[in-house]
Order: sequence, then C-alpha cells, then structure tokens
Amino acid sequence: MSNSDSKSNTGSFSQTNDSPSGSQSPNEGGTENNHRVHRFVSNDFAVRVASVNATDVVAKMQQLQQTRPLPTVAVGRSMVGALLMASQLKEGQEVGVLVQGEGPLSRVYAHADFHGRVRGYVNVPQYEPASYSSVLSLQEAIGGGMLTVVRHQPFQRQPYQGTVPLVSGEIGDDIAFYLHQSQQIRSVTSLGVFLDTYGRVEAAGGVIVEVMPGVEDNIIDKIEENQKKASREISKMIREKKSPLELVQPYLDGIPFTEIPHPHYIEYSCPCSAERVKNALTILGLEELDDMIAKQEKSHIVCQMCGRPYELSIEDIQNVRNALYKSSLH
Repeated sequence: MSNSDSKSNTGSFSQTNDSPSGSQSPNEGGTENNHRVHRFVSNDFAVRVASVNATDVVAKMQQLQQTRPLPTVAVGRSMVGALLMASQLKEGQEVGVLVQGEGPLSRVYAHADFHGRVRGYVNVPQYEPASYSSVLSLQEAIGGGMLTVVRHQPFQRQPYQGTVPLVSGEIGDDIAFYLHQSQQIRSVTSLGVFLDTYGRVEAAGGVIVEVMPGVEDNIIDKIEENQKKASREISKMIREKKSPLELVQPYLDGIPFTEIPHPHYIEYSCPCSAERVKNALTILGLEELDDMIAKQEKSHIVCQMCGRPYELSIEDIQNVRNALYKSSLH
C-alpha cells in the first residue's frame, strides 16, 4: 500500500491525498496544535482557510470500529472534511457528510460541530478488496453515487440539506464540488490519511481553502498556481509534524493572511445514550417487541459510532412497547 493522490478542477480546485504506507505507530497525544482546527483569513477577507491534524480522532474511530484500510481512509477523509467545514460555521452549528455509493462501501458518514466534536461511520468496517493495488483508491470501493451535506443550526426545525453527484468518490473532490455547486464557493480541499504497514492510522488531517463568491480572477489564478506547486501530500506533512501554519502556507504563498481565534479542541464524541437506544428500539414495531417479551429476550445493542454496549432488560423492552402502543392510539 502506498500513496494515493487525486486532483480535480471541475468548477472548483480540489486535491485529495492519502498515503497509506510507513511503519511508525499512530500518534498518541501531541501538542496543542495537533488538537484544534486552525482558521486563517486573507487580509482582504476574500479567502478563508482551515487546517487540522486529526490523527487522534481518526485513530480513535479505527480503534472503536476496527476498520480495515479502505474503510479507515473513507471515514477518516470524511471526518476531516466535516471538521474543516464545521469550523467555518457559527457557534452551535453542526455539519453532516453522507456519502452514498453503489460500491461495497455504500454508506460513509461523518458528523462534526463548530466546537470540534466529531464522529464517523461506515456500513462495512471490515471490507477488504480482492487485492490491493499500489494505491489505496476509494473510487471502486464507493463507486458512483451521491454526496449529501446537512447543516444543523440551533432551534432550526429543518436542517439545510444539499445533495450533489459524486465526481470521484475520493471525498475531497466531492466536497469541493458540493461547495461550488451548492454555495458558489471555489475551494482547494486536501484531505489525507496515512496508514502504517499494518494498516493503522499514523497521520490524518487536511486543509480547505475557500474563495468567497465575487473574488477577482487574479486571486483565483494565484491560488490555482499555488495548488500546482503544493505537491507535498498533506498526510505526509502531518506525519512530519508540520505546524498548522506550515500546512496552509503553500496554498497562500503571495497572499497576506492572518490566523483567527478558534479555541476548540477536537475530540471523538458520540451522543448515544440508553434513552436514545430505547427510542431506536421502537422501529421494531409492536409485534416484534411482543415476541421479545414473550421469549424473555434481553436486547444487547452496541453503538456503531463509538462501540459503547447497552443491555436493555425485559422491563425496559416492556416500557418501550407500552409507550409505542400508547402513541399508536393517537
């Protein structure tokens, strides 16, 4: 397994790179710079940028879900993309990234909020291709399909949702295409996950450069020129412990910029609870719940996002059944 690098200019400029190779162990801990999304803005406010070292949270996801290399890369890239987009939202806002493909990895999901909480999921965490090529590419594993981005705001009854066709299935290209199609924002989106020779996460992170609508062509030309020069893969730069500033500098060469405060540490966070599990049990319906009660079957449920186990007693199932029955009478 070795480098994977895809670049696209389909109405947006995008770069996605993942480098699954090497031999060192995953990064444990790290400095403050490794745990926050860092935000920057050009001095004329025409360009906004974010970078993140997400090694720890992607490694945590892999540990909890025991994902194989390709699923790890798919969820890892999605988590990084969600973190970067969420950092550009407002206080209390959240973003979900859902990739629905026609291949074996038909459902990849990541969710992040403005405060740096993130989680991810893939429908087949143990997926392995028949053989690995020299490049870990997601295109065949995900196949054609759709990318849906959902933005949640506090007290908003209906979230904003946008859906676009997948242009490559490599996640970064697809997020860049979404931003251009849905928000008229041209972007450089560079996402990376580096795996060691055992398939374990060694480095993960990314950079997103967003050009605001109406910006003069000379700024866009400069960023496109910088992108061509920025041939270093983002995951390798993170593996070499480059700072957040060093990650974004190649894309902003010749463009004066300033870092803006974003003091939120990133963490792998799942909102699951016993109450949510009980609510989810209602989808089984009255007949199946009655059958479980008659057979005295306890319910053993493991959260797919965080691996936390839950055990519902017969009494719990009876209470869920009674509540469901009462609601059906209204």
